[in-house]
Amino acid sequence: MALFKKKPEAEISLQDIILPEHVGIIMDGNGRWAKKRGLPRSAGHTAGAQVFRKIARYCSNIGIRYLTVYAFSTENWKRPKDEVDALMRLFKDYLEEAIRDFKDDSIILRFIGDRSAFSPELIALMEENETESKDRDGMVLNIAMNYGGRAELITAMRQMAREAADGTLDPDSIDEQVVSDHLYTKGEPDPDLIIRPSGENRTSNFLLWQSAYAEYVIMDVLWPDFKEKDLDAALIEYAKRNRRFGGV
Repeated sequence: MALFKKKPEAEISLQDIILPEHVGIIMDGNGRWAKKRGLPRSAGHTAGAQVFRKIARYCSNIGIRYLTVYAFSTENWKRPKDEVDALMRLFKDYLEEAIRDFKDDSIILRFIGDRSAFSPELIALMEENETESKDRDGMVLNIAMNYGGRAELITAMRQMAREAADGTLDPDSIDEQVVSDHLYTKGEPDPDLIIRPSGENRTSNFLLWQSAYAEYVIMDVLWPDFKEKDLDAALIEYAKRNRRFGGV
C-alpha cells in the first residue's frame, strides 16, 4: 500500500464520480495528534470522536450506503488502563448522545465485534441504539468495537463447526458465501474502499475477509485533523482506480 498524496489536477467534484457503496475507515492517529500538542492521549480520542460524528453524517448526506469505522480493536485492551478507561467513558457518552441526537437522522446503527467484554451498561446502550435505529432507511453505520478480523473468522469457524456437528450444515457446502454469512457483516456488501489516515501502511486486522478486493487509500493526515475535503479526495482517488477483481 502506498501513501496517497493529492496532486494538482483538473477540478473534480463528487458529482462527477460514482461513489463506493461501502466505505471502511481505520480511525488512526489520535494518540500522535495529542502527543504533538503536549496533551494526554485521551484528548486525542475526544477530538477523534468529534471528527467521527462529523464524517459519519457527511457520508450519510452524500449518499454512502454503508460505512464501517474501526473504533476499538481486540488488541486495544493492551493499552494503559487509564487510556482504556477514558475510551470506555467516551463510548458511553457517545452512545447516550446517539440515542438522543440521531433520532432525526436516517442512520442505522450496528455494532460489530465481541461486545461481551464490555460493561453491561455499554452493552445495553449498544442494543438500545440498534433497536431505536433498525427501522430507519438511510446509511448503515457499523461501529467496530472489540473487533479483530482474525477473531471474527475464528468465531465464524466455530459456529460453522457447531452447525456441522449438529447436522445443520454440510461441510461440503461451505463456500465463500457461507463464510460471509457467518461474519458480523452478514447481509452487507464487502467494502469497496478502505481509508486509513495517519500514513500507516497496515490493515491492522480490520475486515480481513471482507477487504479481499477493497481499494486502500492511505492518507498522511491524523484522524483528528481529518476533514470532509480529505474524504472527498479519497473518494475521487477511488473513482480513478481500475478494479479488476483478479481479472484483466
